[in-house]
Amino acid sequence: MTRLKSENYLTDKKQYNRKILTGSIIATIIAGTPFLFYIYEYVPSGKTWETFLFTYESNWFEDASTGIWVLMMKTIPLLLSIVWFFTCRHWWYHALIVPIAMFLFQVISALRAEKYMDELHILYLLPIMAITFPSIYLIRARMFDKINDHDKTMEELEEEFMIKPKTFWGKIKQYF
Repeated sequence: MTRLKSENYLTDKKQYNRKILTGSIIATIIAGTPFLFYIYEYVPSGKTWETFLFTYESNWFEDASTGIWVLMMKTIPLLLSIVWFFTCRHWWYHALIVPIAMFLFQVISALRAEKYMDELHILYLLPIMAITFPSIYLIRARMFDKINDHDKTMEELEEEFMIKPKTFWGKIKQYF
């Protein structure tokens, strides 16, 4: 009996450690985005920027630091939207696919350094929106069907799905 309890304790401890590690990585990514954004200040002036990992050549922009600035202006919102998508606990998190796709198209056009950047991306987003919006509507309709069938209010349904920690540390752990 005690062996079973100790095995459960070890698996719970491993899961707890994994959650702390994941939360720490996510917090570090979010906190590091301002530093990532200001990378363009360390890019030398000129058309090319050579590092030991890659060589960036600014085709459309006259300066490589301007090209990296534009790229970071597109990459940071993409990164934060992806983190939000994977950490969101709400039923509507699939709606985040649309801005993620938009930022992804912007990053691609910034890397390709097109002359007409950010102009016709809505045309590329239409198929994604055509799939995402009806899906979200169907999820919402199912939720309201469940509410109406079981005579529950929205507050009662949210209360049913909500995780309520009982201690102060449990409330803090809920966010990580």
